[in-house]
Amino acid sequence: MHLSSFFNLKYQGKILWIILAFFSIFMFFPQPGVALEKKITNPIGISFILVEPGAFMMGSPKTEPFRDSDEHQRLVKIKTPYYMQTTEVTLKQWWAIMGKKWFFRRKGPENMPVTLVSYYDCLKFIHKLNQKKMGVYRLPTEMEWEYACRAGTTTAYYWGDTIDCSRAMYGNCARKNGECTIFFTSLNITVDRPAPVKSFAPNPWGLYDMSGNLWEWCADKYTPHPSHPYDETYNPLDSESRVRRGGSWFRGGQYLRSANRTYAHPGAKFHTTGFRLVRETD
Repeated sequence: MHLSSFFNLKYQGKILWIILAFFSIFMFFPQPGVALEKKITNPIGISFILVEPGAFMMGSPKTEPFRDSDEHQRLVKIKTPYYMQTTEVTLKQWWAIMGKKWFFRRKGPENMPVTLVSYYDCLKFIHKLNQKKMGVYRLPTEMEWEYACRAGTTTAYYWGDTIDCSRAMYGNCARKNGECTIFFTSLNITVDRPAPVKSFAPNPWGLYDMSGNLWEWCADKYTPHPSHPYDETYNPLDSESRVRRGGSWFRGGQYLRSANRTYAHPGAKFHTTGFRLVRETD
């Protein structure tokens, strides 16, 4: 064998080894996943913000003014990312899925949040939306709702520890609680009803009206206390009442606190209650 042929075989072996090494790296080592989009909008115009996994203190400290006994503070971990709708479901979005009925037609500007929807109505809307094969949608869990509402904050509200009429929609009932009616009238917002979505600044994660405007249905059954202060699963008691979150236009500002909770029978319909969607990431 010529000396040149020997060196050719030697280098050919090294080149082959290098190729095999690179092949092994790409085939057997995990590759980075595809990054999720920060904001998405589906074909009927419903927009969502990506909420990344994380941990937070759910509930309120004992020193928080207006605190209720069912706001036990505990550590909660959100392990899976999800998309939270940027606003409450609007009339336009409701009509796009449910249609405009001749009788009992829901009237109003298309950018108003839909009201008078029961928990069961929300499920019907979601079922029809999911049939359109534009993603998988559902109501948020109570944990997901508060995590998204707080948006990394620990104060009573996501903007701080005090509230005024410029922050969110509340106190807009002339007969019950009218502390903000004069201010809202100056903004051409009608008294005795919610405001159009996006009438107020969003929270730090870009979500509108998480506090105020309407109570929002959550997926969970209501329970006064979790089974354990650090329970990540939040097992509900055997109750048909469903959680509502966020406060509304009807009452005072203390009901808009991020930890505040209320509930209602799943068949109940209120002028003060609507909902927003979660879209799953896979």
